Amino acid sequence: MTMATNETEETGGRNDSEPLISTEVTSSETGRGSRADETVLETRNLDVYYGDEQALQDVSAEIPEHKVTAIIGPSGCGKSTFLRSINRMNDQIDVARADGEVLFHEKNVYDEDVDPVALRRKIGQVFQKPNPFPKSIRDNVAYGLKIQGKEVTDEAIERALKQAALYEEVKDKLNSSGLDLSGGQQQRLCIARAIAPDPEVLLMDEPTSALDPVAASKIEDLISELAREYTVVIVTHNMQQAARISDKTAVFLTGGKLVEFGNTNKIFENPDHQEVEDYITGKFG
Repeated sequence: MTMATNETEETGGRNDSEPLISTEVTSSETGRGSRADETVLETRNLDVYYGDEQALQDVSAEIPEHKVTAIIGPSGCGKSTFLRSINRMNDQIDVARADGEVLFHEKNVYDEDVDPVALRRKIGQVFQKPNPFPKSIRDNVAYGLKIQGKEVTDEAIERALKQAALYEEVKDKLNSSGLDLSGGQQQRLCIARAIAPDPEVLLMDEPTSALDPVAASKIEDLISELAREYTVVIVTHNMQQAARISDKTAVFLTGGKLVEFGNTNKIFENPDHQEVEDYITGKFG
């Protein structure tokens, strides 16, 4: 992570011409920067509680289609709670409840007529720790197709594995167990499983935190490619990663508050809030 210089730390100021964190890879360089920012997901005054504890406070944000949106912030600030609110994974926690709205194509996903299972078919999720099923590579990818009642074909399996940048590595061992793959390959297999049913949105909760740097780099490259077809929302503790791969960044700080949300370059080079700058430069968190 590129931190503030010693001079900055000593004086408490910085040179506005220098970014807080390097953003050498920008959205314009990935070919997505010229695309119109059409909103696919929007939260309005979203509050989330676990029993009496409030995990998110009055969060309003618009997530653009076919872009990578990074969610950053210190531990316990509500990043993963926000992610799970989008596809109602919090419903699986008995004491969790949500107030406000989460709009997917302008439809509130918390309306009574919304089926959470059907919602998750449109909004897939990849978790922090790779979790392939104790099945063959082929059956892992086929799982998402089967639960939707879609036909499982060799072409569909191959397409998902190619989109996950895994096909060339496993094409001769599709009947082998997914558990025999390396950690990075297992995570890409989980990505293939998530995208096989062709969702519109892919949520990723720290997908590289359990991986070595080489495997993590492959996932980062893959995320940039996936955003050409899917809307990607990623939670990450790695601010350099957010700066490298995302188009938009949301900064959550203590108390489950969304302090700043905007273009990634702006957030990392010239944020509007002093507390965001302090977090990015490592003064806390």
